[in-house]
Amino acid sequence: MENTPLYHDGMRQLQDIRETRSLADRLEQVTVRSGFTEEDRLFIEGSSMVFVATADSHGHPDCSYKGGLPGFVRVLDKCNLAFPDYDGNGMYRTWGNVVVNPNIGLLFLDFDKSKRIRVNGTATVTEDDPLRQEFPGSVLIVRVTASYIFPNCPRYLHKLKLTEHSVYAPKADYKPPAPAWKKFEAFRDALPDRDKDANDQS
Repeated sequence: MENTPLYHDGMRQLQDIRETRSLADRLEQVTVRSGFTEEDRLFIEGSSMVFVATADSHGHPDCSYKGGLPGFVRVLDKCNLAFPDYDGNGMYRTWGNVVVNPNIGLLFLDFDKSKRIRVNGTATVTEDDPLRQEFPGSVLIVRVTASYIFPNCPRYLHKLKLTEHSVYAPKADYKPPAPAWKKFEAFRDALPDRDKDANDQS
């Protein structure tokens, strides 16, 4: 992705229809970067959520929400960040896509301060990453190498207030409760043994 132009022919076609090609080029010159600034780091590491866009090997897209406590996404250096994958529904649509197609788009949002940052790049997903021990509750670690980092106009962001973090968000010395749906009869026989054992103990 790092050698891919920011705008492809489809984008250019619509820019020309709306007479925004010059504006798009200026935005690329002024706002787009390949390295995280200190402001980027503070914003990203203060986020409790990120929206993740991936696609499979045929280009079929998927978009997913990932959440945790602030600091669950960590900027490692100028071009790389990492975050944990926590226990979920086991479908692995998002990270399964990364296994066959590493291109990824991340969208960080702050609804209270009306700010957003996009990070496009390539990702890897591993189980044996040494960072796992630094993220309680992680089952995989996702590492992203950024190709393009840029803010977006926040004008259409609605003002929302965070009232509380999810009780399911992992943290040190804390065992989140089992989600109710894993106790439903329709799923009980399909659960991995670790979840069946947890249900038996609850």
